[in-house]
Amino acid sequence: MVLLLNIYQGVKNDAAMLMTAPNELIQDGRSLYRSFGLQVLTCLVLGCLLPPLLFFGSQTAFFGSGPVQHSVIGTVIASIGGILFARRVNIYPGVKQFGSVIPSFIMSFGVVAMGILALRVSYSIPVFGMNFAMSLSVYLIVMVLATRSDQNIFYTVPGGRIARLKDISLQTRPLKEPMLPKHSGAILVADLHADHEVSWERLLASAALQGIPVFHYKQVYEAATGKIRIEHLSENSFGSLLPSMSFMRLKRFADIALVIVLLPILILPLAIVAVLIKLDSPGPVFFRQRRIGYRGDPFFVLKFRTMRAETEEMDEETRRRKAMTGDADPRVTRFGRFLRQSRIDELPQMYNILLGQMSWIGPRPEALELSRWYQQEIPFYDYRHIVRPGITGWAQVNQGHVTGLSDVDDKLQFDFYYIKNFSYWLDFLILARTVLVVFSGDGAK
Repeated sequence: MVLLLNIYQGVKNDAAMLMTAPNELIQDGRSLYRSFGLQVLTCLVLGCLLPPLLFFGSQTAFFGSGPVQHSVIGTVIASIGGILFARRVNIYPGVKQFGSVIPSFIMSFGVVAMGILALRVSYSIPVFGMNFAMSLSVYLIVMVLATRSDQNIFYTVPGGRIARLKDISLQTRPLKEPMLPKHSGAILVADLHADHEVSWERLLASAALQGIPVFHYKQVYEAATGKIRIEHLSENSFGSLLPSMSFMRLKRFADIALVIVLLPILILPLAIVAVLIKLDSPGPVFFRQRRIGYRGDPFFVLKFRTMRAETEEMDEETRRRKAMTGDADPRVTRFGRFLRQSRIDELPQMYNILLGQMSWIGPRPEALELSRWYQQEIPFYDYRHIVRPGITGWAQVNQGHVTGLSDVDDKLQFDFYYIKNFSYWLDFLILARTVLVVFSGDGAK
């Protein structure tokens, strides 16, 4: 058992590596096509340098100082950035390898394009557009080859709570006897808190000595599902769940900056939405509801009204029931249904962001009555308030709108995962997936 605990300490030190478990584990079973150097070289040669060379010739494309050269340099920088973003974001659970590529390249090329415009550098739209299309296509082809060449298999050691890995989206094989698998992409997973027989303990030690990855089942579960199971406080390092305060300050600055940039652009469309709400049904334009926010402080969230105006019930149980929006809820107006599906009804919360009550990205704030109910039923529920609530969040892009107690427990696991992995990479992924959710309307009620 002491030996297993020593292995577990080593596993905790390598937890960051495990985050790539579902998609991009770094070990011998990984495909050569996942090499960062190979990906960059392929995209730069075939996606950024070859197309201008074929269309303009080497003199025009690579020598001198002009729009073509500036565009080639810009797309080289953007392609490297797109690959970095795609690789970094791809480590998070639920991210399909191809689903992270397009948003990453769009963002990277968009940032470079804005830099070119801000610096007033001459550029060529055909070269920039052609290199974007070619770099993206080349990287997608590389990812197809990488997926087909992957060899990673998770071998589970019997005992403890290892059975919890049965229903997650990983290729697992149970070990029948304490013998090391001969597969070159083998990864061992065990409940390192369980009391294993001596033969299995020797197997885990032998695997570690031979360079075969050994992981605790909880880390694999988190990496594959995007959730954190919390049964006992002693099983979790409370410090590991504390968010980065430096990133929280940077995130606050970015929240305010984005509101300042978007508000002049959105003010007219939001005014039109307000008029349409008044024409659609009688009642106020805005809906104000008391919710629990940052550090457990209550505040009034501001939204566009999407339901018929009703008098507020004084009974808390009735208010709690009405705080739950069901499927095809008859209280939702015709125009309100569109606002909910497009998430436009959430945009007035820019006001809450400016006041410091909310962020663009974070756990969704719950109605006061629902929050009190969840506090009584779900352990550690209050911990989700350690970061500012958001207009969109990790639970929303993975699960959608929920109200049932069992679903809320899953939502809480998503929220804890977000807090533990609090970073701009995860925020970027949530933002990209939110765009897809807005266009598809998934999860709205």
